[in-house]
Amino acid sequence: MFNASPHILKRLAALVWYSGVVILLIKSGRLLLEAAQIDPDQPWTWLALLGGITLGAIKARYIFGKLCIKNLQRIDMLKQPKIWNFYRPHFFIFLFLMVSLGAYLSRIAHDDYIMLISVAVIDLAIATALLGSSYIFWKQPE
Repeated sequence: MFNASPHILKRLAALVWYSGVVILLIKSGRLLLEAAQIDPDQPWTWLALLGGITLGAIKARYIFGKLCIKNLQRIDMLKQPKIWNFYRPHFFIFLFLMVSLGAYLSRIAHDDYIMLISVAVIDLAIATALLGSSYIFWKQPE
């Protein structure tokens, strides 16, 4: 009961990965829009967009891609994979803490231009890193 194939686990891992992309892109977009409404004449909103994408591309190449490969290899080595084995338990703990921290930072950033820009850069960088490294899910042999 609750057994799953490595193929299913990889698809579930990809689903969580892409969910992070969508959520963080929406969140960072809202933060940047709020910052632009506070001070529309500042160029920092556009620089934040560029900076977040650039940082994310670097993170995708040197960090997130390697993490993704490592997890897919771990899934392939599971003897009797269960449906919840698509990530390790500590990943879910880390994810919960990061989501909580991100929500807290977004909440305290309202009406603070610098804080809105800063949190948006972080969110956009992570979203870009997740998206940029996601090709690894599809290049793996089945």
